[in-house]
Amino acid sequence: MNISDVTWNEAARAKILQDADAVLRGAVRSVAAKGEVSSDDAFVQLNALLKDRFIDYEPGPDIRKYADAIAAGEFSDQKDG
Repeated sequence: MNISDVTWNEAARAKILQDADAVLRGAVRSVAAKGEVSSDDAFVQLNALLKDRFIDYEPGPDIRKYADAIAAGEFSDQKDG
């Protein structure tokens, strides 16, 4: 067996992604619940909540997209779904 053959199986990969999405949703929900915030402040807050939850975390354009949506009030009083 080659070391490149060592990978998570598909069920584990799906679970890892599902868990990561839940962490992201929780961070967005938390920042959005604080009320009015600028996009830049939301971006900083999201990164603060996420940076220690992932190995080698680097913010990407998706975090900016959610920060912009928070600032626009798009997540106010929303539940899952």
